[in-house]
Amino acid sequence: MIDLYYYTSPNVRKVLIALEELGLPYEIKWTDISAGEQFEPQYLTINPNGKVPAIVDHDGPGGRRLAVFESAAILLYLAEKTGKLLPSDPGHRWEAICWTVWQVANHGPMAGQAAHFVSHAPKHGIEDAYATGRYVGEVRRLYEVLDIRLRRDDYLAGEFSIADIACFPWARVAAGHGVDIEAEFPYVAAWMGRIGERASAKVRISDPREDKARKHDYTPEQFQTLFRPTPDAVNPVTGS
Repeated sequence: MIDLYYYTSPNVRKVLIALEELGLPYEIKWTDISAGEQFEPQYLTINPNGKVPAIVDHDGPGGRRLAVFESAAILLYLAEKTGKLLPSDPGHRWEAICWTVWQVANHGPMAGQAAHFVSHAPKHGIEDAYATGRYVGEVRRLYEVLDIRLRRDDYLAGEFSIADIACFPWARVAAGHGVDIEAEFPYVAAWMGRIGERASAKVRISDPREDKARKHDYTPEQFQTLFRPTPDAVNPVTGS
């Protein structure tokens, strides 16, 4: 059994899709990041960075319990565990790894910052034209990179892999970070349509907290917890 420490976010969605694709048994461990549960000492033993997602595999290597954090590391771990979602051909395999790393090093961070200044900060009276333009411009450039790659193949490594799983959940919410995929990036749009038809992409969590979290309507206190963590919130064990 795998425990998935979960809150509504594209990064967590990657892991959920992978678990569904692989048919691995898992249990959702709701982690309310708007309430600061990611900073609790017990959770920090699983993910010292105080973020979601994280997993605990109770049947890890040698039958031992293993905690894994960071979405790319989790995807690679699950692929290695099952021998699936990575191409067998070495060239395509490394292409899948490259695009997975590209997503977590470039696409995800830029999309997240764009979403912050486009969708979240304005609700709390924060407007910054320079930051908004900077991040929306960069994430648009990254979608162009993705679009060019997808002109050659239906999937990023020639076949469906963890690379597509890494990129898809962020692309699906591109409107929230100021990008119109359908209008601007037709190959990305077609790729999203292919993935969106997969059963794993349609899975929904049966929890009333999920619907509430999807609305992103945060109180000032929740906004502070999510986007302006205090030193104590970063590490409540040491206070630094």
